[in-house]
Amino acid sequence: MAVTRNILLSVAAMAILSTASAAIYNVGEPGGAWDLGTNYNTWASSRNFQPDDQIVFKYSPQAHDVLEVSKADYDSCSTATPIATLNSGNDVIALNVTGTHYFICGFPGHCAGGMKVKIDVMPSSSSSSPGLASGPSASNASPPTPVSADISVEATGFGLAVLLAVAGLMA
Repeated sequence: MAVTRNILLSVAAMAILSTASAAIYNVGEPGGAWDLGTNYNTWASSRNFQPDDQIVFKYSPQAHDVLEVSKADYDSCSTATPIATLNSGNDVIALNVTGTHYFICGFPGHCAGGMKVKIDVMPSSSSSSPGLASGPSASNASPPTPVSADISVEATGFGLAVLLAVAGLMA
């Protein structure tokens, strides 16, 4: 009985860990995209960005691009020394580090016209040090012990509640 209880608790713990996932944000949505008609200050301030989240810039590559820049270049709309230049029209950027990230459109006049966004990545509740990369190699926690190589678990919502209730009944 104790072995079954431990297995169920281990499965429940793995299910909880497997359901934690990073968010994906389409810049400017739901009302727009990466364009001149969106207020990016309002858009960004209404979101809570955390490490491992992703932002996606969707736009016409003939009309726009995305430059990641320093704060000084963001403030002055300078395109002279970008950190990164993206121009696919569907650019996905992983926010792996806490802190502020700055993005502008490099087309003439677009940044000055409001096509710039400041993304503040805040430490998640489980992070202990801002500015450190997160991910499997950055964690001090040991990985969960597998119950069996033959068991694959994906539980969310109601399924997870059932698992936890069964574990509680067996206690």
